[in-house]
Amino acid sequence: MVVDDFDDTRLMMKLWLEKKGYRILEAENGDEAVGLADRERPDLIIMDIEMPHADGLDATRRIREHQALREIPIVAVSAYGAEEYRVRALDAGCNEYVSTPFEPAALEELIRNLIATC
Repeated sequence: MVVDDFDDTRLMMKLWLEKKGYRILEAENGDEAVGLADRERPDLIIMDIEMPHADGLDATRRIREHQALREIPIVAVSAYGAEEYRVRALDAGCNEYVSTPFEPAALEELIRNLIATC
């Protein structure tokens, strides 16, 4: 699942990941992400940090509260490269933190590794 409030970003990630063979669900804010994760149980969530209607950190905390969703890997993605944001994302329950711009091959390998360990 790709969670981002910018339509263009979601579309870019969706097209790129579908080209790699993944089926992609989309959410445009944290509230929507929590509900969709509960209904669909995605294999992995790529979560933007800064969004309206519950940011990515709040959504991650809420997802981690659900027993059935606790093991879903969550990768926080943000333009904020400061270590403070990485720490906040990991403390909220994200498995990894990637700052943009990112190297597509590195993100693809990270996704493969996280899915394989679930």
